[in-house]
Amino acid sequence: MSKLHWEDFTPGAVAVYGPRLVTREQIVAFAAEFDPQPMHLDEAAARTTMLGGLAASGGHICCLLMRIIADGMVNKTHSMGAPGVVEVRWLKPLRPNTQVRVRATVLETRAPKSRSDFGFVTCLFEMLDGHDDVITTLTSPLMIKRREAAARP
Repeated sequence: MSKLHWEDFTPGAVAVYGPRLVTREQIVAFAAEFDPQPMHLDEAAARTTMLGGLAASGGHICCLLMRIIADGMVNKTHSMGAPGVVEVRWLKPLRPNTQVRVRATVLETRAPKSRSDFGFVTCLFEMLDGHDDVITTLTSPLMIKRREAAARP
């Protein structure tokens, strides 16, 4: 299968990637190394926090989201990276033993005026739980190689 170019993306297009099961062990292991706060490490301590129970850290959620979109979309394109993230919002706790998916919606495609080798594809990525509730949203412009640029030696 050939990889997608910037020209292959259309505003309004929607795709869903995943699923991936997030376990208690994964949540605690990530937190122990990168975000050792009580709400990510210990059920009893987590019940006393505003989350009301053990939940994945925001950093862990972003890593999971990136893995799901890398497997489902980004690695199937002529990706040139991204200049950053416009916004990330954590809307609902990600609990242990939740199966998640990511819904990707193309918001905009734009060709930069100063370069002809790539275009921007701005996407809204929504992490969904098993009830299709949105856990996290992330909006980012991706840089995708243009077809003519890819054909040049």
